[in-house]
Amino acid sequence: MRVMAKQNTATLDRKSILDLTASALAKAVADGDLVNFTAIFMPASPAHEDSTENFNTDKYAYMLPDSEQEQQSQYKDALDLVRKPEIWTLIQQELDANRPAQLPYELVMLLADNALRLEKFTCASQAYEILRIRERMQQEFLAHGDKALDNRDMATAVRAYRTAIGLAYDYAAFPSPLPEVADYQARALVLHGDYPEKIEDCVGMKDTESFVQVALNFLLVDASIAARLAERSIELKLDFLKELVLHLDPNWDAFSQRFREAQETANELHEKIKSYLAESSTVALSLAEEIEGMLVGDPRRIAHQLLGREIQDGEWWQYLKELTYKHPAAALFVARQELGKSEVIVPRCRPDLELAVMLGLTENK
Repeated sequence: MRVMAKQNTATLDRKSILDLTASALAKAVADGDLVNFTAIFMPASPAHEDSTENFNTDKYAYMLPDSEQEQQSQYKDALDLVRKPEIWTLIQQELDANRPAQLPYELVMLLADNALRLEKFTCASQAYEILRIRERMQQEFLAHGDKALDNRDMATAVRAYRTAIGLAYDYAAFPSPLPEVADYQARALVLHGDYPEKIEDCVGMKDTESFVQVALNFLLVDASIAARLAERSIELKLDFLKELVLHLDPNWDAFSQRFREAQETANELHEKIKSYLAESSTVALSLAEEIEGMLVGDPRRIAHQLLGREIQDGEWWQYLKELTYKHPAAALFVARQELGKSEVIVPRCRPDLELAVMLGLTENK
């Protein structure tokens, strides 16, 4: 393994340090990377003339562009902006100042726009918040989405709403406000927190109006954003939800295939249970014992099929969290089910549920 000898910052003259600083700043702006951008202004940064750190070491290589990125237009535009005389003068002043840096707003704005383009919503949200325009940007995207809905341009509407969700902020976060992350794993556990006492309690077994409302609240995260679609027709909301599901999950087709296979397994199991109960009607057994007596193998195999892999000794909530991480909308079409001594997640939705049909989960026969 090749070992790079560590250089001392003193071996670089001031011009070399500033040239590397400009490159690092331009890379951070082009990448929409607010963390690296602000780190360059921190006291320990190699951008400071008296720092003991050095850009020309493996430790900081990630901050500098490679030869390929140096040819990209986003990087060149960012570097031109960094080198703009008034901005470059401000950068040097802030690097020399013995206080928290005042970041050049032009660079922060371009960084935020690039982060948004790259769907780095946390960085974009924080950058716009620094500029005090985050909420205005969020409302502009929502208005753009509403206009697209008027024109039934679902792809544009979903992108606009998805961006608006990404710009949400949690002002109640501790110890300081932070971007609100669409944590579908945690939301799925809340959605399935109560065991369904009746089959009608399962999300996928609700009537269309109720199901659509639950789906919008779950996938759009913010109830106030979901409420913007309240007066829209059910047909439009279904088209919007289909586009949103596919936008959030490029691998939905793989899940829908596994879902249909798991549904077949669940149906076969249901028929076996019915047959077993009929044959055992004269035996005084509890329902749980009856089910356990006829099960062949681990009932978790249904959850294995849904997820596409086995979690060793996995509980239902572990399967649900990983499944929702990979396929956010999957939480809308499964339910908790006790089978013998085990509790698992199983496919559960009405065969004529419009969204399930539209997403290839069921066939409306």
